[in-house]
Amino acid sequence: MAHVVRELDLNAYCRHDTMIQRVSAVPGLKTSTAFFIFLRANLVASSSGLSTPIMDPISSTTLSSPPSSPLVTVEPSAINVPDDLPPLSTSVLEGQTEKEDALRLIADSIAQQRQTSSSHLVFHPFLLPPLAVALAGAYQYAWVYREDLGTSLLMVCGVIMTYLLGIRYSTGGYIQAAEELRWSWLSPTSSPNASPSEQDLVLGVHFGKQLIGALVLRLEPPPSSSHASGGGGRRRSRTSLLRGGRGVIRAWTVKLKYRGQGVGRDLLHDAVRITRERCGRDAEVGFAAEHANSRMFLPESFNTPFRRSERKAAKSLEKVVADWDGTRRRRKP
Repeated sequence: MAHVVRELDLNAYCRHDTMIQRVSAVPGLKTSTAFFIFLRANLVASSSGLSTPIMDPISSTTLSSPPSSPLVTVEPSAINVPDDLPPLSTSVLEGQTEKEDALRLIADSIAQQRQTSSSHLVFHPFLLPPLAVALAGAYQYAWVYREDLGTSLLMVCGVIMTYLLGIRYSTGGYIQAAEELRWSWLSPTSSPNASPSEQDLVLGVHFGKQLIGALVLRLEPPPSSSHASGGGGRRRSRTSLLRGGRGVIRAWTVKLKYRGQGVGRDLLHDAVRITRERCGRDAEVGFAAEHANSRMFLPESFNTPFRRSERKAAKSLEKVVADWDGTRRRRKP
């Protein structure tokens, strides 16, 4: 344990009258006389009127904590949500302009398949071995036989450019398919002059005034309704003809920067709701076999990303239908 010297008693060493003599009498103490004179003048409490400094050890528990500075005050962070944030709404598109915007969005999704297919083909395991053989042949000819670095680099770049141009050419069909999407695609009879009642339902998601998602739903009546509607009997309304039918999703897309945020799920939920309201509470809902993104321009072994997307979409629809059925069971008394 450390010992604290509270007071230096100079009387134990000598009995001289002056402070200077006492300092000089202490053995081994070689301190300036001016320092002790300055110290003695400051320790005189009666003449200065100041409080005597505390020389005793002070416990840490008696020390008061320093006041907190206002500059380091930590305030809870608040998330500033803008007041003018556009609303997100899902509805059935009625106007021709809105439907044209939806078709344009679907055509963009078809064109984007080219980029997806090209990225998949660049590193496809079936195409990398021929590329490696071509690069090895170019190196063998230009560097081993001719020993020309410039020629070898030029040939290697030429092989890679030819490889990429071939991929670009083979995936060009998606651009053509996007350009072929017309207004008549919404009609079951492919008629460009079909009335709105004969066209497929187009569902859209608006973020403010911007259309960010679209879904095309075709409500198909049951096969037996075609016989009941013919002949000279009483004409049935379209709503009654759809009872017992099903809903077929022909297109489903969302803008790239809004994907993965639940927008597509909202579209599927509305598609199931409309189908169950118009075709019956047990009506089936599924994707069409020939949907807008179903056209493939390459052999099946090169269409892996698209088949994966189709399986993912089917699982998403199954989950929405299961949630819808579960909600209906809970509402039953």
